[in-house]
Amino acid sequence: MPVSLSDLPESPESVGAALREAAYLADDSTALISFLAQRLGKPVLVEGPAGVGKTELAKALSRSTGRELVRLQCYEGLDEAKALYEWNYRKQLLQIQASAAIHGEDEDTAPAMGEIFTEDFLLERPLMRAIANPDPVVLLIDEIDKTDQEFEAMLLELLSDFQITIPEMGRIEARTHPIVILTSNNSRELTEALKRRCLYLWLDYPSAEREIEIIRLHAPEIDQALAGRLVEIVDMVRELDLKKPPSIAESIDWARTLILMGADDIDGKVFRESLSIIIKHRTDLDLVAERIGPRLGRSRTVSGNGAANGSGGGETDDGQATGDPD
Repeated sequence: MPVSLSDLPESPESVGAALREAAYLADDSTALISFLAQRLGKPVLVEGPAGVGKTELAKALSRSTGRELVRLQCYEGLDEAKALYEWNYRKQLLQIQASAAIHGEDEDTAPAMGEIFTEDFLLERPLMRAIANPDPVVLLIDEIDKTDQEFEAMLLELLSDFQITIPEMGRIEARTHPIVILTSNNSRELTEALKRRCLYLWLDYPSAEREIEIIRLHAPEIDQALAGRLVEIVDMVRELDLKKPPSIAESIDWARTLILMGADDIDGKVFRESLSIIIKHRTDLDLVAERIGPRLGRSRTVSGNGAANGSGGGETDDGQATGDPD
């Protein structure tokens, strides 16, 4: 069913509130872009480091709007057949063989092209499923920077018209307008044409205060001071040159782990035992244990509102926060 104006958000503030109810804490910029995406009908390109909540934004928009989430996970070598549609050649062949068994090998009784190139033999892939869906959806095109420019050009054409032409069947137009979120880890420069087509949002790691708020939203049992201590340590870890810095989701997992361990502080022993919750590479484990472990006895959280000190600075404060992996 089409989306009526009454179903669209009235303000960025209402979008921010809806996202919060969906367990996503959006800053003003994120709420504004999410609002504009729905009112202007434009795709959103979300860039930023891995683990800051780019993918989760699309999931939260799906939850907050009641739309189905259709996800296309991009990878190197992804082609149109895997993204748009392809024919079920095996089923078509079986149909041809069945017809031949019934009617013989006479060419006059062979299945006509129109009989085997129908919806019954069509395999819908994510892009087509989003276009052909009779109900409004959120289309997530995840990690677009992993594809090549040829795929990007095809995608640009699709996002311009929201229609697909199948030579054997004709043109299929979108019945409703999807909310489109494209994410990129900024591993390669995307084309200017794609960027012009999209609204743009940069997400980075949240401030210490915002990350504490996120953690306590998803792990409400954790003490404010312990959450502050956790974020302080995670900030120190992210300052190191790691293969994979801890994501926000891993901060949440660590908080839940500390609760289950019954920890009321993060001393050297607790840190060593639970370090693998936030660090997932062996070389990173060694580096973090060597560089951060000895500092735990000297760096403490003293602010009553959960702000951390002694982390050496270096955090990025764009106010954006989320609760799950990118």
